[in-house]
Parts: sequence; structure tokens; C-alpha cells
Amino acid sequence: MDLVNAWQRDFPLAPRPFAEIAARCGSDEASVLRCFENLKANGTIDRIGPVFRPNTVGASCLAAMAVPPEQLEQVAALVSGYRGVNHNYEREHRYNLWFVVTGRSEPEVQWTLSCIEYAASLPVLRLPLLEEYHVDLGFDLVSGRAPRSRPAAARPELTSVERELVARVAGGLPLVRQPYAALGFPERDVIEALRRWLEAGIVRRVGAVVRHRALGYHANAMLVWDVPDDRVAEAGARLAADPAVTLCYRRARALPDWPYNLYCMVHGRERGRVLYEAKRISLSLGLAGLPRAILFSKRCFTQRAARYG
Repeated sequence: MDLVNAWQRDFPLAPRPFAEIAARCGSDEASVLRCFENLKANGTIDRIGPVFRPNTVGASCLAAMAVPPEQLEQVAALVSGYRGVNHNYEREHRYNLWFVVTGRSEPEVQWTLSCIEYAASLPVLRLPLLEEYHVDLGFDLVSGRAPRSRPAAARPELTSVERELVARVAGGLPLVRQPYAALGFPERDVIEALRRWLEAGIVRRVGAVVRHRALGYHANAMLVWDVPDDRVAEAGARLAADPAVTLCYRRARALPDWPYNLYCMVHGRERGRVLYEAKRISLSLGLAGLPRAILFSKRCFTQRAARYG
């Protein structure tokens, strides 16, 4: 576990990264590779690779549906069957199915959402990202905290070769001695591209992507508030700085059913602790008087890398 915790970020951008990790932890390359293979096989990690900042190399949208309970598993399976869906969760709310759709472009994402809506015969709430304050820079498995975000990056103009590289590497690096060379591009070009994207903020981090529920974090809740537009940026910045918050962003409202515009995630092992943190956060940040909802995750139907090609 120490290995995966240490290498959620700053994974070596070198021809033989597992050998570098082995040298730093007093082990050998084969043992380190075998350890990561086991972590992936048992579901502790989803992959090792880059985490791209939303809406920089492609497009994405959070969506939700209010599914009759007796249809939930059938509709969830339908949603998970779309290749653009990379997260799909049941949450405790009337809007009980929450998923993220990614694609190469905004029209592609909207087409997938329309297809899901038609196939399920249920309306889909579309909740696009408007402003991010803190999103996925890894997760300390000891403290349950995440490091703070860097400033947002501008959307880059990628060449056709770079787009193909994004499509191949987004799903994770092959667990082999020379993973960058195994992607089908010149090894040096792959490493330089990842380093360039990291420096530009297009890639948030390169490292292990953990599965929180497999590590005992079962009490995970999405907190949402309806914050006046002239206050939301300040509230979001303060919320993102709270050590209990692992994700934080502003999204479009979907009126009249969904008035909320400020979101955060709190991951925890115990429900009571998460409820305590939710109350503390609301009181300390002056959000207690605003409309709020707490949506605990119940089941994970899909968690996989975003697809951009």
C-alpha cells in the first residue's frame, strides 16, 4: 500500500520507470512491476498513467437521471455500455444515477447523452463544468486528504499525432519494463509530450489512479449547494482549501429540478464522520443557510479511464 500511496503523483518520466522506483525504495524492477500488476488485478488501482484536466484534450459532462428503483440496474447497465461513460454511480437521492460522459468534442458528448436519454426513455440532467477549484490530484491513503490544485490550463491545439497519443495513453500505461516505448510512438516523444503537458497543466499528474471503495472508503458523499452567482467563486475557492474536500467545482444549474451550482466530494470510511465534515464545512464557510443536498454513493457501476478517441 505504501507503494501505491507514494506513486499517485510524480511517476518517473524515464524509459524504465519501474526500475527507478525500485532503486528509490530498495527493491528490484521485477518485484515493483509484479506489485503494481497485483494492485491492478485486485482492483486497488484502476491504472497507472496521466490524469488529464477536464475539457482540455476533449470534452466531458456530468449527468444524472431519476430512475425508478426497479429499473435501476437495467438502466445502469445500459449507461455503462456506452464507451464514452467513464464513471457511473448510484447515489442516495431521487436523482439516483450519476455518470460522466467524455469524448473528443462537445458535440460527441451531447450526442452520447441524447442517445442515452432516448434508449432509457428518461430525461437526463446535463451539468457541465463551469469552473474548477480542486479536482483529482491524488489521494493520501493515510490522511484521506488530497493536494491542492494548480491554476487551470488553456485548451491546447493538439496535432493529429498528439491526439492519437492522448487516446492511447489516457487508458493507462502498459505494465511492462518500458511502458512509454510500448505505446507505439517514439519513446522520447511520449516522455517529452507528457512532461510538456504536465508543465502546462493539461495533465494534472502521472501516477497510480486508486479505487477508493476498494481501499475501504465506502462513505463517500457529493455535497451540493445553491450559491448566489456573485458569491460562488469566493465560496468555491474557500471550499477547495478545506482539507476534508477531495474535489470541488462549479457546474451549471439544471432548473427547475436541480438548482445547485457548487459541488464538492468528501471521501470517508465512516458515514458519521462525513456527515460531521459536511456540517462543519457548511458552518465554517458561511454556507449553512443555503439550499444544500448530501448524496452518498451507494454503488459503483463503472469506473474507468476517460476515452478521447
